[in-house]
Amino acid sequence: MTQQFSNMQKDTHKVLPDVWVVKIGGQSLMDRGRAAVYPVLEELVAAKNSGTQFIIGVGGGTRARHVYAKAMELDLPTGMLAKLGGAVPVQNARMLQMLLANDGGIMCYPDDFEKLPLYLRTGCIPIMSGMPPNEFWEKAESGSRIPPNRTDAGVFLMAEFLSAKGVIFIKDEDGLYTDDPKKNPDATFIKKCRAQDLLDSEQDDIVVERAVLTYLRRARGVRQIQVINGLKPGQITAALSGEEVGSVIVA
Repeated sequence: MTQQFSNMQKDTHKVLPDVWVVKIGGQSLMDRGRAAVYPVLEELVAAKNSGTQFIIGVGGGTRARHVYAKAMELDLPTGMLAKLGGAVPVQNARMLQMLLANDGGIMCYPDDFEKLPLYLRTGCIPIMSGMPPNEFWEKAESGSRIPPNRTDAGVFLMAEFLSAKGVIFIKDEDGLYTDDPKKNPDATFIKKCRAQDLLDSEQDDIVVERAVLTYLRRARGVRQIQVINGLKPGQITAALSGEEVGSVIVA
């Protein structure tokens, strides 16, 4: 039994350790339209053409929040909210796939997950909904019916399974702050911090979902995440080159 437990503690096989996972925010970028989305895609395509491999996950944005609000008003359970909210990032992923079609963009659904190595080897840019496929089986959090595992969490869990090179969340803010900088101009920028410290701060609004911080603390394959501002040219390229631009959260 002791030997079996010891074997369980060993590092797991790294599936795609040389591949980045990037998350394009729904509300922060997709909802802003062409002016925000096109420069981000241009920078990602340039990185792909220079030999960098990555998988794109995408968020839902304002439309997903609207669905959650309506479903909660109708007293629907968390699993139904997850099912409904999961439809919106799929729409965003499809739009990105069409925009990147000429550059190898390919839609990847959960049932096609095992084909990721093939897509990458053939020079494609796999694009996925960030929402984990928990759907009706999503658990509820205490005091809320909003699904705790949304698109940030789904992207991180995918990267953790793959033991990816890193996870980059592309938002419309420079990274972490002591408070929401859009509401509080006196909020202080945080360059680097531990996931537990951020959880202990009990901020009302964190730039990534709290579930991500919880998972990061016990992750094995991915031990840090990076949050960058996609509205600032060059930040995506720098992050994919391994530079610690934006904010870094470590396990």
